[in-house]
Amino acid sequence: MAFSIRLTDDEEKLARSYATLNGMSMGEAFKQALFEKIEDEYDIAVGDVAYKEYLKNPKTYTLDEVLKMFGDEE
Repeated sequence: MAFSIRLTDDEEKLARSYATLNGMSMGEAFKQALFEKIEDEYDIAVGDVAYKEYLKNPKTYTLDEVLKMFGDEE
């Protein structure tokens, strides 16, 4: 799938400089930026859900306690 976007001259210069600096095409740079943004927003949403669950039961465990609970003692 292909698409186009409109950029101001300054935006294009910045995007082209970023792409060149990182040795990629403009398309690759925009694709990478898009998917990084999607991943970041997904991580934030998952973190919010986890935090709400934590607030319901704020009990925490040390790494040693978790390893003991799951029988992975070394």
